[in-house]
Amino acid sequence: MKVLSIIILSTIILISCGSQQEVNNVEVINKSEKVLKKNVSSQSIDTAFNFDNSTIGEAPKSWSMSFTGKAGEKPDWRIMDDNGFRVLSQQSYENPNNHFNNIVYDGLITKNVELQVSLKGVKGQMDQGGGFIWRFIDADNYYVVRANPLEDNVVMYKVENGKRTDLPVLGKGRTYGIDVKPLGSDWNRLKLIAIDDLFTVYLNDEQIFQVKDDTFTNAGKVGLWTKADAISYFYKFIVKAAN
Repeated sequence: MKVLSIIILSTIILISCGSQQEVNNVEVINKSEKVLKKNVSSQSIDTAFNFDNSTIGEAPKSWSMSFTGKAGEKPDWRIMDDNGFRVLSQQSYENPNNHFNNIVYDGLITKNVELQVSLKGVKGQMDQGGGFIWRFIDADNYYVVRANPLEDNVVMYKVENGKRTDLPVLGKGRTYGIDVKPLGSDWNRLKLIAIDDLFTVYLNDEQIFQVKDDTFTNAGKVGLWTKADAISYFYKFIVKAAN
């Protein structure tokens, strides 16, 4: 009986230590995110792209298009009218599954940043939706997080040397992003906060997951991304870059 009591006590201690370690990790992550929010809010370069002054049918000025992959057409990003609002849209729809459509803003290079956009999946058999690019070095090296209405999930990846790899979610182990409520064919708000190696993702104003990764540690460009045959609309792209 005495030996059994010792074993039970030891087990309780180990569980308590493990729980405390998890609590400590969560506190460190939350503290890091609060520091970023404070820095981005008080010392930031704010840029809002609502595309109101852009010409319908043309690509926005000071933006560059490229694609990741060895086959397919060049991306066709242009300004479109959506019920009286000017949106940025990717219109190319004959690209294969391993083709990624990129557009980045040439006027800013940053490392720590907050990105926000409203997006809507319009068409696409293989893929729909899209998301953010950040720390973009070139068409083969960058981070991306995207929301997909066909799969109803949000996933973060790194694209390194042209190869896309999904990144594990903190506290969830090896998962393929996070499943979310049906995104439908209407607008959804996507938000990212990036501080050093910690990335926090929000959907419709709710934090849904965090990722830690240190593949790309230098500053890079920011922009938007779609995959394969996805025709998607993006409205009011907001960038808050920490100085």
